[in-house]
Amino acid sequence: MIDFSAIYQTHAAHVHRFALFLSGDPTLAEDLTAESFVRLWLARERLELATVRAYLFAIARNLYLQQRRGRRPQEPFDEATADPRPGPAERAMARDELASTLAALQALPELDRAALLMRADEELAYEEIAAALGLTPAAVRVRVHRARLKLVEAREIAAAPRSIPEDPR
Repeated sequence: MIDFSAIYQTHAAHVHRFALFLSGDPTLAEDLTAESFVRLWLARERLELATVRAYLFAIARNLYLQQRRGRRPQEPFDEATADPRPGPAERAMARDELASTLAALQALPELDRAALLMRADEELAYEEIAAALGLTPAAVRVRVHRARLKLVEAREIAAAPRSIPEDPR
């Protein structure tokens, strides 16, 4: 009668190491080792003690190959199927930019803000804006231009990298 416990004690570490090097996955190596000994137990009537280790390695290798064949092949990531929507970082940056633009817009004098909004948001002609605000069309053009420059300047300041002040010590 074969002492299966002695066979396991003698060969389990070797089979596990072989399975680990073969698969590169510790969990899979444990599964392959256990299954190898189950298969050995099922074939114990025709077992030759002189070739037990080689037989266990062959079982482990065949189980590994079966496992690999059973897995679906990994397909490379296709950029065409990627989600075209902005990711969290882009959405956060857009929110920050919107907040700083709205703050800069609120910092403009009311007359400049009104002229800019009528022109940019409502797409009114300079003459219509002039009539609404009681200004000349030339004055409206100047106010809209200056307001746009102030918004661009505020955006550049907000986008500029901030440096940490040096320690005066």
